[in-house]
Amino acid sequence: GWRADAYNTSSGAYGIPQSLPASKMSSAGSDWMTNQNTQVDWGLDYINRAYHSPCGAWNFEMSHDPNWY
Repeated sequence: GWRADAYNTSSGAYGIPQSLPASKMSSAGSDWMTNQNTQVDWGLDYINRAYHSPCGAWNFEMSHDPNWY
């Protein structure tokens, strides 16, 4: 779901983007633990840095079998 407090007990990933470690999201704002907008902003920035675009992230995902998610 789209829960800002989502926590994966297996990995420790946190928030909407499931950041690991969660504290990486602090670069987007001090309210990263509770503000969904801050988390989404951080997630979109991560996608742009890592894959250059949401389409690039999707293409990366689809090029791996089994898929990451």
